[in-house]
Amino acid sequence: MFWRRNGLSITLAALAVLFLSGQVLAGHAALNEALARAHQPLLGLWAYLHTGHFVSATFENWESEFLQMGMYVLLTVRLRQAGSAESRPVDPGEEHEDIDAGPTPWPVRKGGAWLWLYSHSLSIAFGLLFAMSFTLHLLGSWRAAVAEHLREGLPVESLWAHFTSADFWFESMQNWQSEFLAVLSLVVLTIWLREKDSPQSKPVPAPHAQTGD
Repeated sequence: MFWRRNGLSITLAALAVLFLSGQVLAGHAALNEALARAHQPLLGLWAYLHTGHFVSATFENWESEFLQMGMYVLLTVRLRQAGSAESRPVDPGEEHEDIDAGPTPWPVRKGGAWLWLYSHSLSIAFGLLFAMSFTLHLLGSWRAAVAEHLREGLPVESLWAHFTSADFWFESMQNWQSEFLAVLSLVVLTIWLREKDSPQSKPVPAPHAQTGD
């Protein structure tokens, strides 16, 4: 019963850990190759986890993921795409909320500011996760740049100089654009394409013009 109720999150978490482990091992090897070419001491795996190389690469991607999902949550509040399984119905009269019987969450019973926070808690959470990831990406990217400059005997730039550099924003923008492209692809492709039994798809017999499931 536990697996049936939580199998999706367990599998996704296991895949995330698997691929993060692969990233760590590959990144560790790549950085040590660069250190060897510079005739500098190699790093152990634990030391590698504290380097800008690992921190920057990890949170650069997390930052773009949280930006993507946070913006998607907010944009779908007001905007529609006719025929897409990822959009709310174009006609408000077609909408309905199915609320299972059970205890009402306490912020709803409390009302006031607690209700407002709860009503927008998903976008707030994604906003905070994005801010955290962006900050850690910036710090990790700066530390990686400092280490590279030291290896090459170049002047070390300040955190502000790195924040305003083309290199840092290239790192961010190349991920941001790909995330929004991925969401756009899902929104548009679900107009015409189907995946049987997937909640991200309309039913197979559904007409292309139908919005949502």
